[in-house]
Amino acid sequence: MAPTHVLRCCQRCLAWIPVIFIALVVCWSYYAYVVELCLYTITMMGERIVYLIFFHVSFVMFVWSYWKTIFTKPANPSKEFCLPKAEKERYEKEERPESQQEILWRAASTLPLYTRTGAGAIRYCDRCQVIKPDRCHHCSACDMCVLKMDHHCPWVNNCVGFSNYKFFILFLAYSLVYCLFIAATVLQYFIKFWTLCRRKSAENCPKNELNNSAKFHVLFLFFVAAMFCISILSLFSYHLWLVGKNRSTIEAFRAPVFRTGSDKNGFSLGFRKNIAQVFGDQKQYWLLPIFTSQGDGLTFPTRLVNADAEQATVTLQPDSNKCVPEVSVSPLSESQNRLLSNEQQANNAEDHLAENFLKSAESETVTMESES
Repeated sequence: MAPTHVLRCCQRCLAWIPVIFIALVVCWSYYAYVVELCLYTITMMGERIVYLIFFHVSFVMFVWSYWKTIFTKPANPSKEFCLPKAEKERYEKEERPESQQEILWRAASTLPLYTRTGAGAIRYCDRCQVIKPDRCHHCSACDMCVLKMDHHCPWVNNCVGFSNYKFFILFLAYSLVYCLFIAATVLQYFIKFWTLCRRKSAENCPKNELNNSAKFHVLFLFFVAAMFCISILSLFSYHLWLVGKNRSTIEAFRAPVFRTGSDKNGFSLGFRKNIAQVFGDQKQYWLLPIFTSQGDGLTFPTRLVNADAEQATVTLQPDSNKCVPEVSVSPLSESQNRLLSNEQQANNAEDHLAENFLKSAESETVTMESES
């Protein structure tokens, strides 16, 4: 049986096959469009220049964003989310899950955490041995915990998360623009060559006249561009919807669990603020593959209410015996969220430990009474 490190090396090499395939397709499309179409097929100089300018602009932006998506390292939890050495040793020695959770509650009491597991426990990664920050998940393909993990994309051989989510969105956008531009400009020549090939085929022309290099590349280029347009459009539309809702792909399938329960809109702050979470406040940098996302990937503003994020205000229900006007509750700022989160975590940890202490005391009292 091959050693583990050899298997991992083989897996890493095989993981680059989709990226190499995309790179080969892009290189061929560049040759087919620039050489076969613009230089050998198009005769009008003005049309050729316009096509080449717009093609190279879309090509550079597409390659730039794709490169950034591939080679931007996923962000990991900081050291403050790691258990102290003494607590880590106690956690590993403990066999009871309840005792392990007590250790995690004490360690997490000073951390800015909102989300829990489905059972209400602290989210802890045994593989990475860290307390998971909000929206952080472990990627089995990358074998690491990734901040605000969205998914692992085989076409970029990287985990899409907080550090490169904007680059991934721009990669989808510019790849769609690239394919649409090619399909739109090649369409007239595709129709021309297609009808010409069919007419010559009906007239039983020699095969060498039909197998023209430019015709083959132009015809195949349109098919490939149209095929990629359809697939990319659906994926791009879905991720735009996720950005507008401030959700990751994981959160879209499994709503995050807060202290008050699961809430699919728990991180949504409204459409404009959700967009700013990914693209930043400076709109002049939105279309550039430059990191401008807000925050540090460890903490995120939350609404703290189970309400639809698209509503402008949240109306508190007044008591039936009192006449109280409607009160508008706005989302808290990030700093307020962090302070409130620390207080909630500390109170939660104290309540949890006190509850366990009372249970143990009650059991001891019952034992003493039975002995007497």
